[in-house]
Amino acid sequence: MRLEIITPDSAVYTGKIRSVRVPGTKGSFQILRDHAPIISTLENGTVTVVDFQGKHLFFEISGGLIEVKMNRIILLAESAHL
Repeated sequence: MRLEIITPDSAVYTGKIRSVRVPGTKGSFQILRDHAPIISTLENGTVTVVDFQGKHLFFEISGGLIEVKMNRIILLAESAHL
């Protein structure tokens, strides 16, 4: 899968990943390979990324949207930092 975390100021992260867990408006959820297409709003909280090498990365975001389609994930956040 390929993940992009984008804020109005910059692209915070771009890379191949194994999974991502996000703070959805109606609860936290995880995205794995071949996830069904989805668009969801996000709350303030922690995004947990497991990169292609198995390393865990944690980003603090303040709200946003996520789109998943054909193993491509785009996360648009108001702000995001490691």
